[in-house]
Amino acid sequence: MISILLPNLRGGGAERVNLDLAHEFKRQGHSVSFVLMQSTGEYLPEAQAHFTVHELGIARARQIPLALARYLRSHRPNALLVAMWPLTVIAPIMRLTGYRGRIVISEHCVLSAQYAGWGWVHRAALRGSMAAAYRLAHARLGVSRGVADNMASLSGIPHRMFAVVHNPIPSRKISGAQELRLIDALWDAPNGARILTVGSMKPQKNHPLLLRAFALLDRPDTRLMFVGDGDGREALLSIARGLGVTDRVIFAGFHPDPTPFYKTSDLFVLSSNYEGFGNVIVEAMACGTPVVSTDCPSGPAEILENGKWGRLIPVGNADALAEAMRASLEDDHDSATLKRRAADFAPEIAARKYLKLLDL
Repeated sequence: MISILLPNLRGGGAERVNLDLAHEFKRQGHSVSFVLMQSTGEYLPEAQAHFTVHELGIARARQIPLALARYLRSHRPNALLVAMWPLTVIAPIMRLTGYRGRIVISEHCVLSAQYAGWGWVHRAALRGSMAAAYRLAHARLGVSRGVADNMASLSGIPHRMFAVVHNPIPSRKISGAQELRLIDALWDAPNGARILTVGSMKPQKNHPLLLRAFALLDRPDTRLMFVGDGDGREALLSIARGLGVTDRVIFAGFHPDPTPFYKTSDLFVLSSNYEGFGNVIVEAMACGTPVVSTDCPSGPAEILENGKWGRLIPVGNADALAEAMRASLEDDHDSATLKRRAADFAPEIAARKYLKLLDL
């Protein structure tokens, strides 16, 4: 049995990735369980429908060691797959409690960027915990070369000790005609004028930059749709009002499967300050949708191969983003080529690499 340890199953990228891995592990004949600090989140119903879900019933990281040790003693999984600091520095300690299964840790973000504003005390704790606990894990991986390099730099462990496994992006269900018609009507815009972004509304995604670039397009026929939710929604509404584009911006909310939105859009845009990988870029390409992205650390350039498969623009540059969006909307794109590139990130490829690290 493979146990996957996460804080919860909210609608985030790392949670989606681990669910997709679990589906592929199960398809290949492995038993999978989710171990959650708390059984909450948008993806929880999907996990409960297909896998065993065990709740530790804790709210703080300092409570994890005892609760996790109890779980491992009673369930004895063959392997423990752990995502996201501080879980990735707590779980390896289980080896000292007598747990004999294999422990593999994965980081899904550039931690030095994610915690840049937390102060020197937190930075010291981050570095110290990684330096001590990473060595106890059987394998350490980042979801991009940039994430793995950042893990090595922060922990002081040689780069050769870190693997890179790009996130799995599965083929989603074929959208029904009625579903596509409903999303098509929501756009209220002609083909060639539909710009989409997908992701949580948090500072990392820099959605205000996207709004400013959209306002610079000077194309009244265009629409910008946000698929996702978060605490930043009201602030974005205020920015849209200030820019005079409220009537052309659509907030569609969170959707577990945004495939119909990709399929009905003409351009996908990622405006992030940093990413671990950028699942949404591959998801868009899998639907044949062209991509414009900031060249942020650390995934987009790896996925787009430094601009071969889509436009990359400097982080924080609204003028460059607006120009790239304008040019992409006017260009012809080969959807089949984009789909072939997206196939390089198929779940069976990632699962095979994970299973090798898990020694299964």
